[in-house]
Amino acid sequence: MLRCAVLDDYQGVARELADWDRLSDRADVTYLNRYVDTHDELVALLGDCEIVVVMRERTPFPAELIARLPKLRLLVTSGMRNASIDLDAAAAHGVTVCGTASNPEPPVELTWALILGLARGVLTEGGNLRDGGPWQSTLGADLHGRRLGLLGLGKIGARVARVGAAFGMDVTAWSRHLTAERAAEAGATLAASKEELLDTSDFVSVHLVLGERTRGLLGADELRRMRRTAYLVNTSRAAIVDQEALVRALREGWIAGAGSDVFDTEPLPADHPLRTAPNFLGLPHLGYVTRRNYEGFFQGAVEDIEAYLAGSPVRTLG
Repeated sequence: MLRCAVLDDYQGVARELADWDRLSDRADVTYLNRYVDTHDELVALLGDCEIVVVMRERTPFPAELIARLPKLRLLVTSGMRNASIDLDAAAAHGVTVCGTASNPEPPVELTWALILGLARGVLTEGGNLRDGGPWQSTLGADLHGRRLGLLGLGKIGARVARVGAAFGMDVTAWSRHLTAERAAEAGATLAASKEELLDTSDFVSVHLVLGERTRGLLGADELRRMRRTAYLVNTSRAAIVDQEALVRALREGWIAGAGSDVFDTEPLPADHPLRTAPNFLGLPHLGYVTRRNYEGFFQGAVEDIEAYLAGSPVRTLG
């Protein structure tokens, strides 16, 4: 009987959202619903596991951790991209890495939750209503007739663009290799440069893949370019926006506000300055956390494990 561990099942739903009984005669599955932040504890928990299922990038698997798990043979991640797994190290240690399907719609929907929450002061007004504060204390920002600037126009960004157009927004987009034709297909106009997009947008939303060319793409200089009445939203990866510069931008009023679903360290430390930054709407990385997505993730994990045990792994990464 093989041992399998499902990591970071924060909501305690992995067992009910897939038919793990299909593996019951071959694998003993355990579910861990808390974040484990040290390699020593992970090794203690996973040392006798041949199979590990991870949720996105919640628990990284760098080379040094993989080397300390000699029994590990299959690593399954939700989605088909996971920058926190060292694929070269996995291959060197004979570990097969597989992924699952993932839906682009949930992060699109959450992006708009953040944009609307910022624009209409939902955090402030909702808090006032619950706590007996003033009745109406903010003046909302309009979407209709305003400019939405999108950094990145892939599967998610293009869907965000179409929603923006439905709100009556002027949608522009920029990325290094984006063409005017591709932008037009999503109902957007190609910005001449990143700088022009930042200079002219009322809302800026980040939808780029994290890489060496996008890490720190928005630093202090870029945030200072934005209008003081503009809002920044990031549901992509935290490292695309310089986090220290973002805190300063909020505290010094360079921008009107920011919303983020992603952070350099997750779970976010209790003393992190973003927790108390003014006009900041933060969520605990919920972009992909919906029932439909989770059903796909965990059912896909079961399928990956079955295929691996049958000697024909599917959806391999690397």
